[in-house]
Amino acid sequence: MRRASGALRRYRVMAYVTGSMLLVLCLEMVLKYALHVYALDWVPRLHGFVYIVYLVTVFDLWSVMRWKLGRFVTMAAAGVVPVMSFVLERRVHADGQERLATLGRR
Repeated sequence: MRRASGALRRYRVMAYVTGSMLLVLCLEMVLKYALHVYALDWVPRLHGFVYIVYLVTVFDLWSVMRWKLGRFVTMAAAGVVPVMSFVLERRVHADGQERLATLGRR
């Protein structure tokens, strides 16, 4: 149960970091393609690295919680759709807390 709560905490942090980086990436794309400002060229690489770390935390939480494959795919997709990671994080966190509570009662 300790591993599951740690995985849930790590996922929550990475969901916010990944979502924030994705919003910065969207800003970088607007600056680059609409305004021809190339000041944030490092953002795509950093987001790629953050997304890989996010996928590792998603896999860790998914495997610990023993959720279905569809949940994993949805959680992974949340890292590439703007704002989706913030929305899905709330749902996943609530489901994870509920699962931990049921495991704690056993």
